[in-house]
Amino acid sequence: MIYVYGFCDGNSLQAVAEYQQRFPNRRIPTQRVFTRVYQTLRDTGTLPGLRIAAERDVNEGVNEEEGIVQMVQSSPRASTQRTARHLRVPHTNVWRTLHAECMYPYHVQRVQHLGPGDFAERLEFCKWLNGSRKLHRYSLLTDESQFNRDGVNNTHNSHVWADENPHTTVESKFQQHFSVNEWCAVVDDQLIGPFILEGTREAYLRFLHEELP
Repeated sequence: MIYVYGFCDGNSLQAVAEYQQRFPNRRIPTQRVFTRVYQTLRDTGTLPGLRIAAERDVNEGVNEEEGIVQMVQSSPRASTQRTARHLRVPHTNVWRTLHAECMYPYHVQRVQHLGPGDFAERLEFCKWLNGSRKLHRYSLLTDESQFNRDGVNNTHNSHVWADENPHTTVESKFQQHFSVNEWCAVVDDQLIGPFILEGTREAYLRFLHEELP
């Protein structure tokens, strides 16, 4: 470590990279370890004992893990890269610590914004609807969806595990595109449809005026 530190002219960041290149199978010391070992040798003339160094590494590891957990708990939306930069720790240590604490990145759901007066109005509507129990028999609940040749593909969640990049692709026939709309409704306890509609405004309007009644 002292040789590598001197080879890099006292640059601890370069020393970490040089040490990793020379000894890829060893545990890679951090920048602070390089600096501390050099300062101990300079001030005392001896290297720190193996037992003392190991105890310090364990204590630093515990403090590092506590700092990661505290920052994530105080800022749950912060990314792991931002946490690593803020605490000046390796990005892999942040992932390892969060996994050890059984913490996982959950997706954020988009919901409708409700203003201060919306809650009272929604409660009032629920009370009114609860008092009109026969109203649901005359309420038509509709929904429609569009289907095409390719379906819905979310490539963000598609992975291929390999030791080298296989450059896997997903074919999309966007030049031979077609789509259809499917309409369905529920009134009381009866299902209406589904109806397959051509993707034109005139066909949808004709369905509402002629077929639906």
